[in-house]
Amino acid sequence: MSDQAYVPPKVWVWESQDGGRFTNINRPIAGPTHDHELPVGEHPLQLYSLATPNGVKVTVMLEELLELGHDAEYDAWIINIGKGDQFGSGFVNINPNSKIPALFDRGTEPGTRVFESGAILLYLAEKFGAFLPTELSARAECYSWLMWQMGSAPYLGGGFGHFYAYAPEKWEYPINRFAMEAKRQLDVIDRNLATRTYLCGDEYTVADMAVYAWYGACVLHNIYDAAEFLDVASYTNIIRWAKAIEERPAVERGRRVNRSWGPEETRVVERHSAADFEIKAAES
Repeated sequence: MSDQAYVPPKVWVWESQDGGRFTNINRPIAGPTHDHELPVGEHPLQLYSLATPNGVKVTVMLEELLELGHDAEYDAWIINIGKGDQFGSGFVNINPNSKIPALFDRGTEPGTRVFESGAILLYLAEKFGAFLPTELSARAECYSWLMWQMGSAPYLGGGFGHFYAYAPEKWEYPINRFAMEAKRQLDVIDRNLATRTYLCGDEYTVADMAVYAWYGACVLHNIYDAAEFLDVASYTNIIRWAKAIEERPAVERGRRVNRSWGPEETRVVERHSAADFEIKAAES
């Protein structure tokens, strides 16, 4: 990094810069870059996603609904964000923000598009009447934790994750700034779980699915290779909670959907029926 302080120009102009791992897909404008029609399967629910934390939230929810016996069968198609699939015209039609996950429900007339992972969780919870408390105060608590996660995770992912793991250089100030905020967020969750089984009390809800996908991965799976740096072992209440969630069969399945990396037995790149998990198990 240069010793000379950066002086921002009066008007910022985008230029091709080394922004780290995702330089080739970052740009300051929206809209499609190319024409591409999305595939469509046989089920009403069509999910276009990737097994990042935001994608895992939704596949866990869908598998939990199926585990309860709801008619929530779905097709899950992989969107390769490294190759820019999210900027194809078909995907942009469902999510103008070009971020995964995106859901299209063909079971409504007209069809319903839903983007933003939190919105998808609430849509499915309301559609099937599950994993969302019915009592007003309990529902408000669930909404609060879900919105907290949606507002907080960009600091953990886009902030800490970018500067600690993906930026082309290690810069002390942003790493310290975002590490402080990441640890504050972990402490918020850990203190809450000191007296509760789940985030909202005794009931497992969409809030747990959303927060688990980010912060459970952080404490159990060494996200960004930063477990030691963030001292995640000290958040014992989060560890207990996250381990209990991972013991759920639906969560184990949901974590594998649209996964194209890691051990072969953990990958279910596309999911069109429960048989896809059995086929993968047989292959392994």
